[in-house]
Amino acid sequence: MDDNKIIELYWRRDENAVSQTKAIYGEKLKALAFRILHSSEDAEECENDTYLKAWESIPPQKPQHFFAYLAKICRNTALNMLEKQKAEKRSAVIVELSDELWECLPDRHSLEEIAEQELSKIISTFLKTVSKENRIIFVRRYFLSETISDISKALSISESKVKSSLFRTRNKLRDYLSKEELL
Repeated sequence: MDDNKIIELYWRRDENAVSQTKAIYGEKLKALAFRILHSSEDAEECENDTYLKAWESIPPQKPQHFFAYLAKICRNTALNMLEKQKAEKRSAVIVELSDELWECLPDRHSLEEIAEQELSKIISTFLKTVSKENRIIFVRRYFLSETISDISKALSISESKVKSSLFRTRNKLRDYLSKEELL
């Protein structure tokens, strides 16, 4: 079943929407949550929470890119779960990713002035300016929390190429944010 048909099931409030979503995207969502939480049980809970949140938000939402919509819900759910679990101790992976991106992002005071959605739109606009391969690498690393090794294998490129791409893309993002007067 394709994404549009599944979304139509949500709009009709047909419970088959959830089972179809799980059949097609369940493993990907669970893997995404696991990369953040490092716990199978928590990843499964996060996956199920994603279905519930999708059920509650469709309608009125009608996502154009269904998996991206689900992945955003799943990722945010997993990050919120991680934050609750480790209020004092943060995961090394999340800290590493934050540190990598922090050098590109505005300071904390500037971030408070920019709505999260606005920053998201700015980064999305920026990503349209880089090559498809660099965009895929960036999204897989910073949105899907994949390791450099996993990205390298998935795209059949060397780890050094992945690292180089991420480094250059972060620098371009920093320059872009500077031009937008956000740094």
